[in-house]
Amino acid sequence: MVPPVSDDLSPKATAQQRVAALYSAARDGVYRYLLALGLDAARAQEVTQDAFLRLYVALRDGAAIEDPKAWVYRVARNAGVDSLERIGRESPYSAAIADTIASLAKSPEQELIEKEWLEGFQDAMRSLSPQQRACLELRGQGLQYWQIAEVLQVRTSTVGEFLRRGIKQMKRWNECQK
Repeated sequence: MVPPVSDDLSPKATAQQRVAALYSAARDGVYRYLLALGLDAARAQEVTQDAFLRLYVALRDGAAIEDPKAWVYRVARNAGVDSLERIGRESPYSAAIADTIASLAKSPEQELIEKEWLEGFQDAMRSLSPQQRACLELRGQGLQYWQIAEVLQVRTSTVGEFLRRGIKQMKRWNECQK
C-alpha cells in the first residue's frame, strides 16, 4: 500500500518541498508501475525521475496542478508508453516478478509450481484489455478511482467498470487454479 502523502504538499509549500514529499511517498509505486508496463529497470528508473522533474518544473513555473500524484503517474505512463512504442516491445509483466522469484532459494518442485503459476497469471493478465490492466495496476499502487481516471483520461465510472471486469476475469482465472 502506498503511504499517505505528507502535509508538505500543501499549496503554500515550495515546489521543491512538494515534489520532495511526493517523491518520497510515490517513487516506488511509479517505478513498479513502469516495470509492470513493460519497461526494463534502468528505463523505468529514468522515466520515474523524469516525471518528478517535470512536476518540479511545472510547479516552479506556477502551474496549478490539482493532484500532483495523479499528474506524475499520467506523465510517467505516457512517457513509458512512448518508450515502449519506440522500441516496439509488448508489456511482459514478468520482469520484476520473475527476478524476485528467481532470487529466492526454493526446491525444484516449488520453483516449477511457481513458474507455472506465474505463466498462468501472465497469460490471464495479457487476456485483459489494456485499460483493465492499467486500472488494476494503478489501483494496486494505491491510486483512488478518480486519480486513475485522471491518469488514463477517462471518466471515474469507466474506471469502475474496467476494474469490475478485470477483477471478475482474474477471479475466474484464480478459481480455475484451485
